Amino acid sequence: MPIIKSAKKREEVAIRNNARNKADRSELATAVKKFRTAVAEKNVELAEKLLPETVSLIDEMATKNVIHKNKANNTKATLSSELSKLKEENK
Repeated sequence: MPIIKSAKKREEVAIRNNARNKADRSELATAVKKFRTAVAEKNVELAEKLLPETVSLIDEMATKNVIHKNKANNTKATLSSELSKLKEENK
């Protein structure tokens, strides 16, 4: 338990930021899961609609430092690859 006033404030800020980051990570995971579900169901139209939204959300989370920028790029590449494979299967 912090005694110094500035340490107390830092603890409060850390708790608040942790809660915000946790909510953001959850939102991101849900978006990725929706996209992957569309791919698993072989729903090309839905997957094409969800990809830009998901990529935008990934970029936003990387900008906020919720996830690392390299993880963001790797995730975007993986999702794009999944959509490309789905499109090739449906030709």
